[in-house]
Order: sequence, then C-alpha cells, then structure tokens
Amino acid sequence: MRDQTLSSLRNWVGRAGLIVGLGVVFAISAMASTARVDELIKTAMSLDANPKRGAKLYYDQCQGCHGVRAEGDASDVVPSLAGQRQLYLVKQLADFVELERESPEMHRKAAVAGLDAPQAIINVAAYLNAQPVLQQPQSGDGSLIELGEGVFREQCASCHGDDARGDEDGSVPSLRNQHYSYLLQQMRKIGAGHRADIDPDLVRFLESLDAEELAGVADYLSRLHGPVPDRRHMRSDGTVVY
Repeated sequence: MRDQTLSSLRNWVGRAGLIVGLGVVFAISAMASTARVDELIKTAMSLDANPKRGAKLYYDQCQGCHGVRAEGDASDVVPSLAGQRQLYLVKQLADFVELERESPEMHRKAAVAGLDAPQAIINVAAYLNAQPVLQQPQSGDGSLIELGEGVFREQCASCHGDDARGDEDGSVPSLRNQHYSYLLQQMRKIGAGHRADIDPDLVRFLESLDAEELAGVADYLSRLHGPVPDRRHMRSDGTVVY
C-alpha cells in the first residue's frame, strides 16, 4: 500500500512538473513572439513608405477579400481598411505575420505575398491609410443606438476618442466608417478571449457586456462617419513626422 502511494505521488509530481514546464515554455514562446512583433513594427515604421508599391501589392493579394477600394464586405464579415490608422494597420499585419492574431487566410497571405517584410508592411499600410473612408457602412436595425452610445461614451471614448477616430499616435484603431457585422464579431471574439493581441482590460470589459450592449455599441459606431486624420511617419528614434 505504501509503495502504491509513493508511486502515485511520484506520478503526480511528474505530471505537475511537466505542466509547469510546459507553462514556462509557452510563456517564453509568447514573450519571444511579442518581441518579434514589436521589432517588426519598429522596423516597418522607420522606413520610407511607398504607397504606389503598396497599392500594387494590395491589388495583387488583398482586393479579392477586401474589395477594390478596401471597403470590405459586410456579408462575409470582412472589414473596411480604407482610411484606417497607419500604425494600427502595421501592428495588425505584424500580428498576423507572427501568428499573434488568428486568421489562417491572413497567415497564408502574409507568407505567400511577401507581407512578412517590413517594407511591404509599411507600403500597404500607407496605401490603405490614404484611401477615402467607406461612406455607407452596413449598420444595425437602429433599436439599440442610444444604449450603444451611452456605453461607448462612458467606457470607450477615453481611448478611441469622442468621435471614435482613435488615439493621437495611431496605435488605437479608428472604429468609425466600419461595418456593423465586423464590429460586432470582433467585440464578441475579444470578449471571448479569442484574440491574443488585445489588452486584458479590454477583454474583461467586453466580456462584461451583454448581447444588447454589444449590438448597440456596434450599431452606434457603424453610423459614425468622416475622415480620420493620421500622423504620416515615425522615425527610427520613435519621433513622429506629420
């Protein structure tokens, strides 16, 4: 009996050690991936953007899903990218390249199309940032707009701005000029913990919202339109050129 107990204890300790070891490996891997993303962003933003080359790459590789004018497709829950903040676009492309954001199609595109190169990333981001924003995004049925506006102004405007155009440096995305279906899908995914590239506080906040609140915020945002002023370029030392 004593031998069986000792054997069980050894097995338990062994399994516990394996679990802890795997946890450490995953944590180190996640830190390394985050460091690669940060380095890719820094490198891309230090380069001189070539929107014309970005346009060619976009037409060759991206328009099939996001549309000729980068206005997305509400029926397939594909986001509009036209006029989005340049730094934010660079961050998302870097996340896709390093598998920090989930999307098998984007992972394949990044590898095949050469979007894993810093110059390609800044070129595409600059091209998309300069495009006219979507004029008529898909919206909801309008029944929850007041609820959505209240939630946004109380909880979201401090980061995304009163008009939902994002923060000053461009790392926080513009949420205006975007399709209702995409906004709602992403809020649900973030709240469910399905995006690794998101601040934990935002995950907890969106998780706390009920279905009506999420739908209301998405509908309210989908009805906000207008240009999104953006900073043009970041030098390698981190200072910004307008």
